Amino acid sequence: MQEIWFALLGILSLFLVSPGSPEAAAPHPMLADAQSALQITKDDRILGNPEAPITIVEYASLTCPHCAHFANDVLPEIKKEWIDTGKAKLVLRDFPLDEPALRAAMIARCAPPDRYYAFADTFFAAQEKWVRSTDYREALARLAKLGGMGKEEFDTCLKNTEIENKIVEGRLKATQELDVNSTPTFFVNGSKLAGAPTMEEFEKLLSSLAAKS
Repeated sequence: MQEIWFALLGILSLFLVSPGSPEAAAPHPMLADAQSALQITKDDRILGNPEAPITIVEYASLTCPHCAHFANDVLPEIKKEWIDTGKAKLVLRDFPLDEPALRAAMIARCAPPDRYYAFADTFFAAQEKWVRSTDYREALARLAKLGGMGKEEFDTCLKNTEIENKIVEGRLKATQELDVNSTPTFFVNGSKLAGAPTMEEFEKLLSSLAAKS
């Protein structure tokens, strides 16, 4: 099964702009039949108040430099002004562009739900180090240990085919039903925003949505 998933990832990557578009495209509303793919599920990890009126769904790869830029430089401001104040919530969904991203996503998913974003933030913050390491798994294991995940738990997680399959299936669904073809790609209350939005662009969109609520 593992070989099948990696083959699928390889085929899909031919249709992707990797590791992401440097400029954000203007947001546009999604068709009604795509809204179901954006519904929050029990597998989603929510940052912020689940009842917040604005929902930001982000499709990202943990090896994508533009995704790391968003996580490290833009998200802290959005979190302070919108998420921590209860006006918006974030749902990060895995869209791995390669095997290291898939493995890192699995490790984050194996962490307790309330530690998911701590793991993801750590992987983004240290992205250049572990992605470029001669042994990325060992580098990930060291980072995971800082978060309280021991070597045995780490190794067991990487063998969890259920989590692996869910991540790859989620990526395929995003491609087929939401036309996600680059990372990061955002959906803000259903409006698609691809590329690497600046804080100013997010502020404008979020303020517009808040004024309508």
